[in-house]
Amino acid sequence: MATTDPKKRATSRSARALTAAKGGAKPSLRQLGRSTDIPEAPDKAVLETVANPQAGVPYLARFTAPEFTSLCPVTGQPDFAHLVIDYAPAKRLVESKSLKLFLASFRNHGAFHEDCTIMIAKRIVAAARPKWLRIAGYWYPRGGIPIDVFFQTGEPPQGMWIPEPGVAPYRGRG
Repeated sequence: MATTDPKKRATSRSARALTAAKGGAKPSLRQLGRSTDIPEAPDKAVLETVANPQAGVPYLARFTAPEFTSLCPVTGQPDFAHLVIDYAPAKRLVESKSLKLFLASFRNHGAFHEDCTIMIAKRIVAAARPKWLRIAGYWYPRGGIPIDVFFQTGEPPQGMWIPEPGVAPYRGRG
């Protein structure tokens, strides 16, 4: 019997779409399609991946988090950044809801800008094992000094178009 609850119908459609996309195999995602709390800390966050149905095609995927927040480890005051994460997927894709929850887990985490940026890159590399990854962390000024942190895993794949991160450097009032 068909459900009349629109939320259940949408979840059911999403599950069918995911199953169809994987060729009939149901992915073992624990967060997508479910109500999930933001993890208390980055080390408690689960970064999930799914099979890449286009694994043989060289392409770039980009995540942009313009409202990333963490805490200063010394003062406890909030720090804000605009993150741009580019990666060339291999066999696995980063599941975006789990990434969103992972990034949100930093809002109560005290760490320096460099540590946050590199920690995010390392977790994505460990989870998805991409062919290549680049992260740009554009941190908003504190004490008048913006800190921009850049990391990449090596040379980008040959022949891949890689756009600029698209975030202008901080120019202040002048």
